[in-house]
Amino acid sequence: MFFPLLFSIVLALGMYLGFKLRDASGPQYHILLHGAAGGTMEEILDLIRVKYVDTVDDADLRTDAITGILSHLDPHSVYIPPEDLEGVNDDLQGDFEGIGVEFTMVRDTVNIVSVLPKGPSASAGLRLGDQILKINDSLVCGVHASLDRIRELLRGSSGTMAGLLVRRGEKLLEFSVRRGMVQIQSIDASYMITPDIGYIRINRFSDNTYQEFMQAITPLKAAGMKKLILDLRENPGGFLEAATAVADELLDDHKLIVYTEGKSVPRTDYDAGKPGVFEQGKLAVLVDEGTASASEILSGAVQDWDRGIIIGRRTFGKGLVQEQYPLENGGALRLTVARYYIPSGRCIQKPYDKGLEAYDEDLMNRYHHGEFISADSIHVSDTTIYHTLVKHRIVYGGGGITPDIFIPFDTTRLDELMSEISGKDALNAFTYRFFTRYRPQFNGYPSPQAFNLSYQVPDSVMNAFSEFARADSIPAIRSMTPRQSREIQNRIKALFARDLWREQGYWVVSNATDPA
Repeated sequence: MFFPLLFSIVLALGMYLGFKLRDASGPQYHILLHGAAGGTMEEILDLIRVKYVDTVDDADLRTDAITGILSHLDPHSVYIPPEDLEGVNDDLQGDFEGIGVEFTMVRDTVNIVSVLPKGPSASAGLRLGDQILKINDSLVCGVHASLDRIRELLRGSSGTMAGLLVRRGEKLLEFSVRRGMVQIQSIDASYMITPDIGYIRINRFSDNTYQEFMQAITPLKAAGMKKLILDLRENPGGFLEAATAVADELLDDHKLIVYTEGKSVPRTDYDAGKPGVFEQGKLAVLVDEGTASASEILSGAVQDWDRGIIIGRRTFGKGLVQEQYPLENGGALRLTVARYYIPSGRCIQKPYDKGLEAYDEDLMNRYHHGEFISADSIHVSDTTIYHTLVKHRIVYGGGGITPDIFIPFDTTRLDELMSEISGKDALNAFTYRFFTRYRPQFNGYPSPQAFNLSYQVPDSVMNAFSEFARADSIPAIRSMTPRQSREIQNRIKALFARDLWREQGYWVVSNATDPA
């Protein structure tokens, strides 16, 4: 009789405690569920999950909490959710798994604007001008699919198949594309502008950038290049090691390129340690307000050692070093651990003590203060005087690299007509449609340089664009000025060249009328 009685007592006690636990509030629940080790944040999340009047998304709460914590640090310490991590890493790694096409959305339809040579889609037979209507079982035409959704559907593990329903002219075609590794090019263009001046444009510093740079500069040297224009405009940076490797090819005698140092990170020097491919010829680096981070390191090293001239507008001003740490949920924390210091000793990080909103508005404030128009309006936050290391010129830190030669921003791009055209993406939509419809008209040009010299946008194309713009609710096209007309002609010509030769063609034509 003893054991049945004991069992009954234990059962009754368990039921009693269970009801008491259900009705309990505050720390008791949390301690029984998690113990004290979880901390106050877990305690609050547990209480919300169990007691809050409405159902809430636990993952969203955690993301908001993390974002709130990081908002008290610097603007570049960020949490990367699991769903965003792959795309963020792809940009830096320089490759991804997919089908190898570039596309744009034109009137809610996916239009292929470029097919990677020798890539998966090229092997399957896809062409520029094809319109993707369906990806596997997902309809992507006329359903307001976002660009991120399209990328998600097209990407996938190498070896897997993507079934595409494509419209080519009046025909509907089906393709099976075997996904593979696709390289993201970090060099948009490299060519000879004159018999002795070469040009290289780098759009980011990824894992592949140094290799691409060497593949670009070697034939230019062989072609007789004595001077180099290095275009880093709108380059947001990337891997420090990629930027220092390129700098090593331009600087001699084991010169310091940059050093990093932080509270918990000892000083680390990055020097030019080997003979470079272009240490002696004249060098110009093009920069603007979009030039940031690793690209500012390269620009700053060139300026500090008086290796070349910096041309353009003051750079972004990012001088903080991040390290990325994986998290248990599949996301990552990108945390600032040190600062960059370029050879003169200056740190180019702009202030962030007034909060994230003020930091984000910095570039717009520069524009409103006239800095994009006049070099006299440039204001640096740190007035400490530094000197370049060879010619002992005065330079400043605390807000980017100030150029040696100033080039004002083209305000034509911000007038009413051009703003309407840009807002509706009208030029891209028009040139894509025109090019794919009249493709044979563009045959016979052997190179972007030949196209730039020989092709002129005819009046018939300008008239067709005016009609297209009016139909697209851009009324300002009726009062187009001669200056605006020239700007539109230049852009149309550059976009046609991009359709023919991808980014190389675009920059050959665009640079021909570029003041910088």
